Amino acid sequence: MATVLVTTDYLAPGDEVEQLLHRHGHSVRYSPATGPRSRDEALELLKGVDAAIVASEPITSDMLDHAPPLKVIARSGVGYESVDLAAAARHGIRVCNTPGVNHDAVAEMTMALILTTARQLPAVLAGVRAGSWPRHAGRELRGARLGIVGYGPSGRAVARLAHAFGMTVAVATAHPDPADTHVEYLDLDTVCDTADYLSLHCRADRSTYHLIDLARLKAMKPTAVLINTARGSLVDEDALAHALTVGEIAGAALDVLAEEPLPAHSPLRELDNVIITSHLAGQTTEARLRAGISAAHAVIDVLAGREPAHPVDYPER
Repeated sequence: MATVLVTTDYLAPGDEVEQLLHRHGHSVRYSPATGPRSRDEALELLKGVDAAIVASEPITSDMLDHAPPLKVIARSGVGYESVDLAAAARHGIRVCNTPGVNHDAVAEMTMALILTTARQLPAVLAGVRAGSWPRHAGRELRGARLGIVGYGPSGRAVARLAHAFGMTVAVATAHPDPADTHVEYLDLDTVCDTADYLSLHCRADRSTYHLIDLARLKAMKPTAVLINTARGSLVDEDALAHALTVGEIAGAALDVLAEEPLPAHSPLRELDNVIITSHLAGQTTEARLRAGISAAHAVIDVLAGREPAHPVDYPER
């Protein structure tokens, strides 16, 4: 019997994930990730476990040095930059993620944020709550231009929904799909410069760090709105705060941030033309269950000596 640690906070004793692991003969230990752990807590976290299903909390080299039985780490999500892959490789620990489980949830949240900004819903809701009756003139999505940066499952799902709303869609990607005739493939700067709404759906790596910087924000339409449901590192938040303050763009809606929760000192807190949500684009009941089940299957496969479906420790595969 192997011991599986679960840190993903929405997975709980008695759920389908635990039942699946039990059916394969494994015991489950829980330590929900609800915020930063102290160094001592982090070093103790992985001790004595054979596998871990983890949230987006950091899994560092020091932690892996203190986890000799560990054989596999499964992320209950797509991003895996929080795991030290080099350290995992040194220890022979497999690392997996769960792609394709939440792209519809992310796409729906993206459209919700676009609609929220288009109809100025935060100001309306605040006004009604305060006793007034604001009737702002919003903007229709039909005929508006949506720019999508990155065209993986989430980006494709957003494009389909935007097309249904009557938007024109321009995409910046290194992997265009000729079968998608309802989108226009253009270079990154053209997509950014011509968008009424610019939605980010690319990976976070060295090449995309601060992809949306001061220069790109300056080049965008002054009426444009930036939407980020991908990764906080894609946006230079200081540059964004400046652009929103001086009117270089009209607004932003951010579900992800460089530091989460949003720090008290962030200049974004003081701005009325930015919407910030708590990294919940992929957090639907359905997507959470799919993520948990997919992560559990990765653990089961590795512990049984089989190749997991979605390894990220050998990205060349």
